[in-house]
Amino acid sequence: MPRVFSGIQPTGDLHLGNLLGAVRNWVQDQHDADSFYCIVDLHALTVPKAPGEVGAFSLEMAQTLLACGLDPDVCTLFVQSHVSEHAELAWLVQCVTAMGELNRMTQFKDKSARQGGKQDLVSVGLYTYPALQAADILLYDTDRVPVGEDQRQHIELTRDVAERFNARYGETFVLPEATIPRAGARVMDLQEPTDKMSKSATSDAGVVYLMDDLAVTAKKFKRAVTDSDGTVAFDPVAKPGVSNLLSILGAATGRSPEDLADEYSQYGPLKVDTADAVVALLEPIQARFRELVEDPAATNELLAIGAEKARAVAADVYDRAVRNVGLLPRPVL
Repeated sequence: MPRVFSGIQPTGDLHLGNLLGAVRNWVQDQHDADSFYCIVDLHALTVPKAPGEVGAFSLEMAQTLLACGLDPDVCTLFVQSHVSEHAELAWLVQCVTAMGELNRMTQFKDKSARQGGKQDLVSVGLYTYPALQAADILLYDTDRVPVGEDQRQHIELTRDVAERFNARYGETFVLPEATIPRAGARVMDLQEPTDKMSKSATSDAGVVYLMDDLAVTAKKFKRAVTDSDGTVAFDPVAKPGVSNLLSILGAATGRSPEDLADEYSQYGPLKVDTADAVVALLEPIQARFRELVEDPAATNELLAIGAEKARAVAADVYDRAVRNVGLLPRPVL
């Protein structure tokens, strides 16, 4: 089976875009690949966080992913900081990464700009995190990394530094391939349908969080922005609001948005049906999440098991890298 690696930051509640765009694909892929899913808590530290916030969100993220259908008996689910080889390999990767490569990372420019563009507020970690991300991937001899277009640049950097490392020190790392997730991955804001659904939106009115009260979720869909011509058609450019509803309904029901468009002549029924489909999708997830929250020790135990499974692979790859670099072997205590 191919080895797949994906990571997700523990930065608060997941929304419908995360579920339909990434997590649901993870749930499917875990049965078709040797899948490693990492809660990347070290990455979350690249921007200021209150003490304890990352830890609390990491536990909540694990419970959410389990509620969405990740099976720790099938996949490997773990927290990044629980496997020390991530940070250790990141240093070796940084030493073969050029500053010019990091300067070209568009996400660093975007995130630093959101921090006010003030250099004293932008951490070195935010600048070098693509090297840590590359280490995350390379540490598991990863074959495939499912990513959106906004992350493709990072996979290209990972391949570049892996090739450079291999050329300098001998064959060490597998070169990963970026794969585009299945269709239905792009969910737009219900109030600003030309923007992707995001928890950084200026208003929550168009963002559907997985743990929202279901009545609130239904209300958000009934208030979703459409347009004034009254025609139901799937045309993301000319009719972004209507097309967004059709895409969400299609993703929730396993049907194509084009076929669904033929079944509606008014916006009202489309909004109601989309709301009902999303509520039906979220209801069992919320029920399972509530069960997991009642027993945090059980989730921590599963994460400990996942870390041991991950470390069994990561330690071998890290030792291979250290051996090829030629560092003095660690003493056996």
